[in-house]
Amino acid sequence: MPAQELTCKELVEVVTDYLEGRMPPDRRLLFEEHLAFCSWCVTYVEQMRATIRVAGTLREVDLDPAVRDSMLRIFRDWKEA
Repeated sequence: MPAQELTCKELVEVVTDYLEGRMPPDRRLLFEEHLAFCSWCVTYVEQMRATIRVAGTLREVDLDPAVRDSMLRIFRDWKEA
């Protein structure tokens, strides 16, 4: 039996699929219904859109080498966890 509503936790887990247009229509409907009633999740989706927009303008040369190394270490450690 398909879920009749999406929780905030579930929305956060699938936001990338939503923003990239990869979400099946029935799940997209549940996602958008949730947004109609949850201002916290609306804010979250707006923040994700802003993050994607800003990150898309960032170039490797814009990063301080120490910041770059720190970020690479964090991602490397995350994949191993």
